[in-house]
Amino acid sequence: MKKIILTALKTIWAIIGIVAFYLLCAYLIPFIEIPAKSVSEPKNIDAYILTNGVHTDLVVPVKTPEIDWSQQIPFENTLSKRTDFKYLAIGWGDKGFYLDTPTWADLKFSTAFKAAFWLSESAMHFTYYEKMTVGKDCVRLNLTHQQYLDLIKFINDKFDRDQNGKPILIKTDAVYGKNDAFYDAKGSYSFLDTCNTWSNNGLKAAGQKAALWTPSDFGIFQHYQ
Repeated sequence: MKKIILTALKTIWAIIGIVAFYLLCAYLIPFIEIPAKSVSEPKNIDAYILTNGVHTDLVVPVKTPEIDWSQQIPFENTLSKRTDFKYLAIGWGDKGFYLDTPTWADLKFSTAFKAAFWLSESAMHFTYYEKMTVGKDCVRLNLTHQQYLDLIKFINDKFDRDQNGKPILIKTDAVYGKNDAFYDAKGSYSFLDTCNTWSNNGLKAAGQKAALWTPSDFGIFQHYQ
């Protein structure tokens, strides 16, 4: 009996130690900054980083000479079906969180456990906007032609695609509003690879300032204060 209790206590302390180590790394490592790459090309493309306080999106113009996102993410796949939007916010995350957890009160242990340990599928969330307003929750990025091409590739590489190479729409009523839609994505969400980690990696791909690694939106936005 004593051995069982001792083993149980050791297991509990080991779990507590792992969680504490993760939280410490999640706080400290984001302070290590990856500086923006020096470029000589003109920076004439505006993109943005947007946060709702927990989740970070990369925001790009809908139409530029480099790409027309509405060809891949059709306006008609949103409830509003409006075609006059100028910006598209893009996020990646756990499919269960996106579709089954409209509020934190709806979060199930099974959903959180699967998301934390690579046990569920992922999705991409797209939201169309009329305009972007720079503030504490929204930062403007100025990109060169090549930097934007690199960001486009980073985003496109995350799509799951059908046999014709088209992004796969997730048909669901669990959208957040009238101007958004969900699509299938590659990869699995985890405590090491979160929605904010993905956005942070997108900034690196585009040659922008970023954290060495971060699971949180704070880890990104602190470098743009």
